Amino acid sequence: MQAYSFTSVPIAKALLTAHKRGMRVEVILDKSQLTEKYSSVTFLYNSGIPTRIDAAHAIAHNEVMIIDGETGITGSLTFTKAAEKQNAENLLIIRNRALAEMYIIDRLEHSSHSEPYKARMKLALPL
Repeated sequence: MQAYSFTSVPIAKALLTAHKRGMRVEVILDKSQLTEKYSSVTFLYNSGIPTRIDAAHAIAHNEVMIIDGETGITGSLTFTKAAEKQNAENLLIIRNRALAEMYIIDRLEHSSHSEPYKARMKLALPL
């Protein structure tokens, strides 16, 4: 999965379920997710799902999921509650192995210049 913003609880739970079933789940998020008040990045990290941060672009606004090597989804829909409930968004479901492979190649390219997410450090308060 590649996403600019990611706060959708149902999608986060679905990724975790797939991960627990032994499916390979990898996520690349925009650098903005490091400072957002609400983000699923910590949940993914704590769940053992490999998560990378793409800071190589002004905005990494990819909204892509490749589900089974053949089925993919893409479009303007950010993976957030607001996008699901309030915004005018679009989502395209593609069932085409050749096209899915092109998206996988793109994900590998973005993964190569992204950094693994590291848990946010808690700041110690002065005594």
